[in-house]
Amino acid sequence: MRGGAQSHLLEAADGQFYVVKFLNNPQHRRILINEWIGSTFLRYLQISAPDPALIEVTPDFLAENPEVHLVVNQRRTAVEPGWHFGSRYPGDPTRLAVYDFLPDTLLTGILNYREFLAALVFDKWMGNADSRQAIFFRAAVKPWTPHPQGQGFVAAMIDHGYVFAGPQWEFADGPAQGLYFRRLVYESVRGLEDFQPWLDQIRGFPAQVVDEAMRGIPPQWLDGDRERLELMLERLMVRRGRVISLIEATTGQFPRWA
Repeated sequence: MRGGAQSHLLEAADGQFYVVKFLNNPQHRRILINEWIGSTFLRYLQISAPDPALIEVTPDFLAENPEVHLVVNQRRTAVEPGWHFGSRYPGDPTRLAVYDFLPDTLLTGILNYREFLAALVFDKWMGNADSRQAIFFRAAVKPWTPHPQGQGFVAAMIDHGYVFAGPQWEFADGPAQGLYFRRLVYESVRGLEDFQPWLDQIRGFPAQVVDEAMRGIPPQWLDGDRERLELMLERLMVRRGRVISLIEATTGQFPRWA
């Protein structure tokens, strides 16, 4: 797959396909933790995103599939056996077309269009140092979104590895961070009310969901980082009170802001 983490599309034992980021990917093992936490939080907020999974890659699998490898510093590098992060592909890749770009006429007609506003609130809170990434495919709205049933293009938010500024594990806020590169999705924004109910949901985000995400992280991923991660998540909970000001600092990106 494209991207700095050199993800691979793998079929797992459950018959589903997953985009898998490996523990020893070139970006850092912390990327997997960021992905896991981000996916868990998005699921609670009911923002459309692929289901996360822990994917075990065994030595036998790697021996039978030598094409599964990484390239680090221009050298072929073996994938470490163990548990890795998987993001469920929305269907059978031989039957379902998935796009990372839609023309304007289709983009404004996707069935869960407003979730780009939801994702921006999430990204600002989480300190996403990357631009918002999304994929598009034809499907019924449910189970991908909590909105009424329908058939058409839907968006799913992907690639949360650079929340917490990626491997830096810090909050370096900037007005353009977390924005989707197609500003068309923000043309309807006129004020803070357009970001509801997600502003209120994040300001009241429960600690139980944070604890749930922490419990799901394999010890192999933490590798001595548990205390630092706990401190960062404490800072994240404090940031709930800043989410409105973080959006307000971005108003220059919204042409119709009143």
